[in-house]
Amino acid sequence: MREIDYSQYFWQDDKIRLRALREEDWEDHYYNRFDTPARRLLECAVELPPTQVEAKSFTENFSDFSLAKGRIMFTIENMDGENVGGVNLNSIDERNGTFSIGIQIDRDHRGKGYGTRAVRILLKYAFFERRLNKFNDYVLEGNEPSAAMMRKLGCVQEGVRRQVIYTDGKYQDLILFGLTKDEFIDKEGLV
Repeated sequence: MREIDYSQYFWQDDKIRLRALREEDWEDHYYNRFDTPARRLLECAVELPPTQVEAKSFTENFSDFSLAKGRIMFTIENMDGENVGGVNLNSIDERNGTFSIGIQIDRDHRGKGYGTRAVRILLKYAFFERRLNKFNDYVLEGNEPSAAMMRKLGCVQEGVRRQVIYTDGKYQDLILFGLTKDEFIDKEGLV
């Protein structure tokens, strides 16, 4: 197979590239399941111990975009081709033009801006290719890195769902964020 020319590729910026999940991504998914504090912030609960079978099944189920099962899943790579995490477009409501995005950055790659960059690429796709109009998401109380990312992207805190998640022995709030297409255009300086 010849080398790919990424110079005009939509799914990248100058630091990261989004790509389809590959069969070999199962290992990264498997090892990420051992990061309990991060998984709590994503799933809001302690999961059962991970298995290689589950990790392989997950990767297989989401590696073909036609079998997306309500999510469009991507692997995030840095420009060295290293898998640094995953991101997905989900909760797509075509009628009302709303959607959400899920993201996980591997422990060794957090704090480098990869997550913000990946979400920005998916926002461009959702707003300008899918004709969606409103990004809705939530962050578990205390997840300051995710809340900071939302604000950096221009999201507005729209409210708080008080004590709706039970995790780690206590009820916690969900912080609600939203971003319209027009707000994104203004924030990014797009025409």
